[in-house]
Amino acid sequence: MGAVTSTDHPAEPTTTQPRRAPRTQGARRGVPLILGLLAYALSMALMLHAGQGGMPWDVLHQGIVRRTGLAYGPVVVVASVLVLLAWIPLRQRPGVGTVANVVVIGASVDPFLALLERVAPHPALVAQVALALAGIALNGVATAAYIGSRFGPGPRDGLMTGLVARTRLSVRVVKTAIEVTVVLLGWALGGTFGWATVAYALGVGPVVQLAARRLAPSMTAHP
Repeated sequence: MGAVTSTDHPAEPTTTQPRRAPRTQGARRGVPLILGLLAYALSMALMLHAGQGGMPWDVLHQGIVRRTGLAYGPVVVVASVLVLLAWIPLRQRPGVGTVANVVVIGASVDPFLALLERVAPHPALVAQVALALAGIALNGVATAAYIGSRFGPGPRDGLMTGLVARTRLSVRVVKTAIEVTVVLLGWALGGTFGWATVAYALGVGPVVQLAARRLAPSMTAHP
């Protein structure tokens, strides 16, 4: 009987461990989600402050800001909500990361812009180029961190994947069509389209791929 009781007691602590694992794993994934979104907002601010052209969607956001006089963050939030409404006919479902994308980026981009304006109110051309390139590089790393958290797509990514599923066109075709459309609309509204916009379109993909090896291994699991 003594041998039986001695084998029963050591097994008891193991029953509580599986209950803690999901919470621990979720918290561990939440850190790169929030840090990735904050870094994404900072990358947006860097490119906007550089004045050499923003990311495709930011050309549209900037055009709306110039037409309405609203702060940048609220425009990003409203645009994100409108894009989310387009998910309804596409039958896309938002996740925690989708909501966090709207809230974190919308709330943090204006403070980052204000900080850059205080630190470097009138950057020289060389500094503008450096800010734009830093924004592109940081955005690639931030995207990999955000995707690697696996909490759901952002509003614009979900729009793209939904259209791909509905139209059966390739990701490249759909993404290009969306970004060309928003750039042209944003440019018509007064948004800044420049070499940095083109550099972002060409350069952010390789940066994401490189950063994903460490931050989002599932993206690079298949060649």
